[in-house]
Amino acid sequence: MVEQTNTETLTGHACIQGYLRTLDSSPGVYRMLDAQARVLYVGKARNLKARVSNYARPSPQHSGRIARMISETASMMFLTTRTETEALLLEQNLIKQLKPRYNVLLRDDKSFPNIHVTNHAYPMIHKHRGAKKDKGAYYGPFASAGAVNRTLNQLQRVFLLRNCTDAMFDSRTRPCLLHQIKRCSAPCVGKISEKEYAESVRDAERFLSGKSTNIQETLAKEMAQASEEMEFERAAALRDRIRALTQVQTAQGINPRGVTEADVVALHLEKGQACVQVFFIRANQNWGNRDFYPRVGPDVEEAEVLEAFLGQFYDTKEPPRLILLSHAIENEDLMTEALSDKLGRKVEIAVPLRGEKSELLDGALRNARESLGRRMAETATQTKLLSGLAEAFDLDAPPQRIEVYDNSHIQGTNAVGAMIVAGPDGFLKSQYRKFNIRGEELTPGDDFGMMKEVLTRRFKRLLKEDPDRDKGLWPDLLLIDGGAGQVSAVREIMKEHGVEDVPMVGVAKGVDRDAGKEEFHRTGTRPFALRHNDPVLYFVQRLRDEAHRFAIGTHRAKRAKSQMANPLDEIAGVGGARKRALLAHFGSAKAVSRANLADLKAVDGVSEALAERIYAFFHEKG
Repeated sequence: MVEQTNTETLTGHACIQGYLRTLDSSPGVYRMLDAQARVLYVGKARNLKARVSNYARPSPQHSGRIARMISETASMMFLTTRTETEALLLEQNLIKQLKPRYNVLLRDDKSFPNIHVTNHAYPMIHKHRGAKKDKGAYYGPFASAGAVNRTLNQLQRVFLLRNCTDAMFDSRTRPCLLHQIKRCSAPCVGKISEKEYAESVRDAERFLSGKSTNIQETLAKEMAQASEEMEFERAAALRDRIRALTQVQTAQGINPRGVTEADVVALHLEKGQACVQVFFIRANQNWGNRDFYPRVGPDVEEAEVLEAFLGQFYDTKEPPRLILLSHAIENEDLMTEALSDKLGRKVEIAVPLRGEKSELLDGALRNARESLGRRMAETATQTKLLSGLAEAFDLDAPPQRIEVYDNSHIQGTNAVGAMIVAGPDGFLKSQYRKFNIRGEELTPGDDFGMMKEVLTRRFKRLLKEDPDRDKGLWPDLLLIDGGAGQVSAVREIMKEHGVEDVPMVGVAKGVDRDAGKEEFHRTGTRPFALRHNDPVLYFVQRLRDEAHRFAIGTHRAKRAKSQMANPLDEIAGVGGARKRALLAHFGSAKAVSRANLADLKAVDGVSEALAERIYAFFHEKG
């Protein structure tokens, strides 16, 4: 690859024309940058010179968005590639990395869960998310954790497969509750033979592969045979399994016979906003759907949005054999080649006009339209609330990023700080942050000290990562749980870091600490309250309650982890086997800590040197 830049100070068409002399007809990727070297747009081209020449002169075909982008362009960068397909992949990578203002951008990039059947004599079936490193069979993706959990719940009822860890499986001496409620065949204690359990696993995998009809027929024959042999209890159990299997298929809603494996991708554009609905069809079954809201401009076309979505969506995900689209894309051949190379087998992209595939798209398109309608209604309400907040707190403009801070601890132990973020799209949970309080000199329960540590760490990082405040990471408003004292303390902390222009408001409980009687504190003004039925007051309460919920949840998780911690894990040389031997011998870690040296040496697998190390560890700690 070859990279070129230009440092001349011209902008707009004149700037772009200056590059044409040095460009050739190679495929590649170009970046358009503004006067501050911020990336405005990333694009790919089969012929860089021909593509860039389209921007070098005014044209009535340029939309308002493209015209603005050209006028702001102060420099360009180029990367030549060997093929146009390589340019397409590089373009989508750069868009996800740089998040240019004028590109269509997929903001939600979560991984999707799968069902994992482990490689074990008695395989475990469970939900899996992330890299497929463990041995076994994987089935998916499912649209959400809820879709996986529903399927797993029904599969347990039908096939009675275990979902416990291998460690728990190995340690069982009697059946667990799942066996009692007929959700597990209890292979851990020999209630089912390895051969019979393997048959159940095989049936489950056949179901996940789309062969459920054959399974139902087999179960029906077994039920009839059990009835003839007067094994009525077994016949009833088989009947329940058939019903559960039917319920799984009914709950899935869409079970296309002619589509074995596909992603159904439908787009609805309206008033400068977009919703992409994706249905996951695997093994002739509907494994859930998910809606996405890519960032688009007011004048983009469906083809541009869908092509950008596909490139970014499948950048980190395995594509299916078939992708059904609601609208045609411009570079279908390139996208097909890129995805086929990624999958290692042929991927087909199609826009069906009739038949079952078209009906699938109609359903996805209807969902996209309804989802976008709901989101636009919610956004309108949120916009109104943010405007009301700006008026109530005398802000220059409605805030685009609100950060709310809270602390949680019990008498100073397991102290954590929490930050939640909200904006025009509601709560931005991907932006939430937790802070483990590290200050060793803090007095237990010192809320001022905890808040100082949290904000110091937060704004030090902001000043380092976004000193120019152009990445959308800086808050327009800080909400602090507390009154005038907290606001004054926070103001001093901000001054220490040279940040004095971020508005902040303290939210105090008010009279009798009742919800609805909150008082608001700002530096240099008297405390004030809002009308008890003011929607802005309810909005602030929701923000504060969400911060409180997040802080308490984080604190509880930290406390639970500390309570589960075993001091033996901290001793060098004490691995899993020796820890089990010590606990089996003494009964608990506390008993180990009280044991004398001779007793420690008597434990199987514990050498004299290790016994001395264990003894020294507990006695040096007092």
